[in-house]
Amino acid sequence: MVFDLDLIKKVYERIPARVNKAREVVGRPLTLAEKILYAHLDEEMASKAYERGKSYVDFRPDRVAMQDATAQMALLQFMQAGKPTAAVPSTVHADHLIQAKIDASNDLSTAKVTNEEVYDFLASVSNKYGIGFWKPGAGIIHQVVLENYAFPGGMMIGTDSHTVNAGGLGMVAIGVGGADAVDVMAGMSWELKFPELIGVKLSGKLNGWTAPKDVILKVAGILTVKGGTGAIVEYFGEGAIAMSATGKGTICNMGAEIGATTSTFGYDDSMKRYLSATGRAEVAAMADEIAAYLTGDAEVYANPEKYFDQVIEINLSELEPHLNGPFTPDRATPISKMKEEVAKNGWPMEVEVGLIGSCTNSSYEDISRAASIAIQAETKKLKVKADFTITPGSEQVNYTIARDGFIDIFHKIGGKVFANACGPCIGQWDREGAQDQKPNTIVHSFNRNFAKRADGNPNTHAFVASPELVTALAIAGRLDFNPLTDKLINQDGEEVMLDAPTGDELPGKGFDVEDPGYQAPAKDGSSVDVKVDPNSNRLQLLEPFASWNGKDLHAMRLLIKAHGKCTTDHISMAGPWLRYRGHLDNISNNMLIGAVNAFNMKTNLIKNHVNGQFGEVPATARAYKAAGIDTIVVGDENYGEGSSREHAAMEPRHLGVKAVLVRSFARIHETNLKKQGMLALTFANSADYDKIKEDDLIDIIGLTSFAPGKQLIIRLAHADGTMEEFPVNHTYNENQIEWFKYGSALNLIKAENAK
Repeated sequence: MVFDLDLIKKVYERIPARVNKAREVVGRPLTLAEKILYAHLDEEMASKAYERGKSYVDFRPDRVAMQDATAQMALLQFMQAGKPTAAVPSTVHADHLIQAKIDASNDLSTAKVTNEEVYDFLASVSNKYGIGFWKPGAGIIHQVVLENYAFPGGMMIGTDSHTVNAGGLGMVAIGVGGADAVDVMAGMSWELKFPELIGVKLSGKLNGWTAPKDVILKVAGILTVKGGTGAIVEYFGEGAIAMSATGKGTICNMGAEIGATTSTFGYDDSMKRYLSATGRAEVAAMADEIAAYLTGDAEVYANPEKYFDQVIEINLSELEPHLNGPFTPDRATPISKMKEEVAKNGWPMEVEVGLIGSCTNSSYEDISRAASIAIQAETKKLKVKADFTITPGSEQVNYTIARDGFIDIFHKIGGKVFANACGPCIGQWDREGAQDQKPNTIVHSFNRNFAKRADGNPNTHAFVASPELVTALAIAGRLDFNPLTDKLINQDGEEVMLDAPTGDELPGKGFDVEDPGYQAPAKDGSSVDVKVDPNSNRLQLLEPFASWNGKDLHAMRLLIKAHGKCTTDHISMAGPWLRYRGHLDNISNNMLIGAVNAFNMKTNLIKNHVNGQFGEVPATARAYKAAGIDTIVVGDENYGEGSSREHAAMEPRHLGVKAVLVRSFARIHETNLKKQGMLALTFANSADYDKIKEDDLIDIIGLTSFAPGKQLIIRLAHADGTMEEFPVNHTYNENQIEWFKYGSALNLIKAENAK
């Protein structure tokens, strides 16, 4: 079955004319990213060249995808928009709420009971508004999208930062907050600052132990977690063409870890093979007809320095396998340097668990290469030292690898198969002993490894690697093991070495599945009733946020001044809190509990000026709100990096925070704050961060003349009676200022629909 074939036909019919016009207007050859962006302009044909990193542009994405944790809030907002059906093809994927504990069967059964209310809501609201619903167990959103919906040259948005995975099939796929998704589903255009462009030239060819995963681990080490912010990363070159489509997907998936808007590859034979293997030969045939428009112009790739803002070159023939971590995905260590890094840093040597799979690395190729290492553990009489888990990305992958014997292979070495869901990758892992918080090491093929990310233990040192390297490290049980050079002692006392992994790009017998887990929406959902129990602690209908009162902000209290890294996991944790993603008031009880207070270097302990006591962040915010006192949050660099979760913006808004002032923002979080009617501000002078004291009363001056490019003023009244002020910057355009004035972007949509 090919989903939305008519839509894809229409996109391909218009791409050539729109790209030709854009090339004429811009006056030069175009990158692939530019072709897709200009082909999806709200104005249809380009009328001017947009300035990278500066021009705000309205686009028309082809589709929207939502995972269950973020879909709850997105659809609760969409219900307020007054629309009878989603304006573009949209899907919901039940993948985040399934907790990994025992095994796939038991964990899925438990999830269906504990999350029944939420699943029923998502299924019914999807049914009502013409949205496809992928049931619990069907798979992880990004893998399911790659298998069913992604197509070269398309544009999609998704309410998860790893939506970018679809770049593996040549899309511009971008992670957004739920409010952005609501705009598009409501028939509105979608706004994005025209991205800068980073070109990555891949020469040579992957070989031996090196995998596509190592490309993005290397790039993360070069660009860091914020080096891709505001940019699209476009991969090209002979190394890119030689790589599988799912390998490309892995690289694009982890582009979220460098802050990139998205990543993409040009259409080639590997994409054609994957489309055909997943039942979409018709799409491949259409793509072949306009293939020149689905990749960058030849002149661009011949002279990339002329057309990209930054160019990186990686020789795949020389690239080593990498281990990135701990605690950040951009700390990149080649395997040959790992021994000295382990010794130098005193990282826990024993590898306690190896985890493979997830949306990042659960392709047939990934699993087959990992299985080739697992087979060696059997044939070479090696005992697997670490626990070992497998998280398939979809039921189609799971069914196919089981048919081909890979699941049995993993079971033979003690492997445990979790449900086709996010599981440990997002903190949905009930790991035995994690509550003891002892220092330990795990290795996984997931994308993120922030502190407490996988198991809630701040002392778990998580390292990111390819599935085959993770499997080898699980066999060795040591973090300093290098399979390229090191020998292991088998059960007979013999020295043996692991051979390099082997695997198949696609299953020789084809993909297969009995029940993919898809629910098509009703043709007419007008009679479908969506019920939300007013007494539920999981779901809560939304009340509109208040509009701006037309005045400057005065005498605000500092809620918290966050020190150092403050990701969306710190602002709104996942794990056990996922159960409240549809209940804004309840989930607000996790607001900023992971942020480090700059004044005492502790988490979840801040000064409450209502009672003079120190208390938890959410409780203190509620006390200020009850007393009618506005608050402000201050943060450091790259504030809000990580997941796209808009709860990290909605919770402060709900609890009375009026502004967030930081040294710099991660892109999605800044947009989410704006969408919810918040002030997202940055220090004009980074050192002014140090001027803000715990006892300050804070004013924001200039809102009555709020305008694009015009600075606002922060005025501090210190406890000693002194005053000082300094300018702050913002990136609001005229439309975004209207969001602020109306109280949220959704309020503005409702007002316009009411006209």
